[in-house]
Amino acid sequence: MRELAALREGWDEVEKVETELLRAMSVQESLAHWLRLQQAFEYQLQQTAELFAPARREALAELQDRLYRLAEWQKEHGKPVSLDSGAATTAG
Repeated sequence: MRELAALREGWDEVEKVETELLRAMSVQESLAHWLRLQQAFEYQLQQTAELFAPARREALAELQDRLYRLAEWQKEHGKPVSLDSGAATTAG
């Protein structure tokens, strides 16, 4: 049982380092990484496309709704919302 607890504690550290590395990536590095993953999993994605299509459409509709509300908020307040990953809310 101690091994499991040690593994969990170690995993928290791995996730922390992973998050720091991901935040340090440039947009270009991030896109290149995403494209490599896309290439590696393209076959599986094609094979399961129908299975996950409803969830993808729902997520896309939610994203579009959120982007619309963001644009409306920006229009109303006349200032952009910060996209800084460290900022939980906008100041104002």
